[in-house]
Amino acid sequence: MNRTNYQAQLDLLIERNKETGITPSLFLHCCCAPCSSYVLEYLSEYFRITVFYYNPNISPEGEYFKRKAELNRLIAEMPFKNPVSVVDCDYDSAAFFDSVKGLEKCSEGGERCFVCYDLRLRKTAEVAREMGFDYFASTLSISPLKNASKLNEIGRKLANEYDVEWLPNDFKKREGYKRSIELSRQHGLYRQDYCGCVFSKRAGE
Repeated sequence: MNRTNYQAQLDLLIERNKETGITPSLFLHCCCAPCSSYVLEYLSEYFRITVFYYNPNISPEGEYFKRKAELNRLIAEMPFKNPVSVVDCDYDSAAFFDSVKGLEKCSEGGERCFVCYDLRLRKTAEVAREMGFDYFASTLSISPLKNASKLNEIGRKLANEYDVEWLPNDFKKREGYKRSIELSRQHGLYRQDYCGCVFSKRAGE
């Protein structure tokens, strides 16, 4: 069982960066507004964040754009110490279905989900390198249903492949998930009842 303390790693990284007096840039993959709320509140204290809403797993298309609109609204409403901007991308559900072909019958939280993590984080790492960001990360680890160890494993692997630093994280720590619920209430955010893909929706029915 992996007992790595990713929050402790993040704490150490933040402290080292503070000593330099420079605010580094972070390319942050965001899955939805509720999950992003606490992460943005927390990390914007220490990073100049650019949000990347790349989620080809989300179905149907209307759901994808509804979540995207809520995320943009949240960013417009929240106060941040350092600036938060957004990089847009096209909706490409075919990328998701191609990546999980043959894994349709996997249980939720298993191999199909890990492939989905890789798909979204790989694109994030690729764009982060192209645009010259100091770090990349994802809000996904805030969910109690997401495997933080696997997310960090994939993040570190992609950091080596794309030569851009992965920001270690487990945002559910320190009551991050609880804070995200509080912020969702404060901003009246739409909270979806399934992860995003057709398989997670069926599993919840």
